[in-house]
Amino acid sequence: MQRRCAHGAGAGFTLVEMLVVVLIIGVISAGVLLSVSLTGRDRELEKESDRLLALFTYAREQAELQTREYGVLFQDDGYEFLTYDMRRASWRSVFEDEALGARKLPDGLGVKLTVEARPIVLTRPADAKDKTPQVMIFSNGDLTSFAATVERDGGARSVTLTQDDQGQVIEQPMVEGKP
Repeated sequence: MQRRCAHGAGAGFTLVEMLVVVLIIGVISAGVLLSVSLTGRDRELEKESDRLLALFTYAREQAELQTREYGVLFQDDGYEFLTYDMRRASWRSVFEDEALGARKLPDGLGVKLTVEARPIVLTRPADAKDKTPQVMIFSNGDLTSFAATVERDGGARSVTLTQDDQGQVIEQPMVEGKP
């Protein structure tokens, strides 16, 4: 009879074992929450703004190296780098360099543009042949004064690309409408 009672009492879990299991579950849950990006970071927005910044830098370098005029045509859902064709006296897509091709932003992201301190209404061009960029990249590396904001729908999160005092394109992150 004593064997039965002693065996039955020892068959359960101790408080320490239960606490260790709860601790392990808590650590795994915290790791999952952080990896799902519930901490306020928007990786897709950061990726697109970093890409646009890198493309601006690249296009400026190409403009200086090739002594060509480049421009950027922004639309509400994307952007395209253009070059000025001297023979045709018009702007055209950059077909020689895939990096500067037209890009569509992922769903949920949009662009707002200000040029020379004036907001620009972004729409698709009615005539695809008539492409005139809003932002110019001159052959000496100078840029039109601009601020391009890549934002999540609703404007809760955004990143603005603009120029600093030395004329370099920089990112200015904004969260929930606050710089």
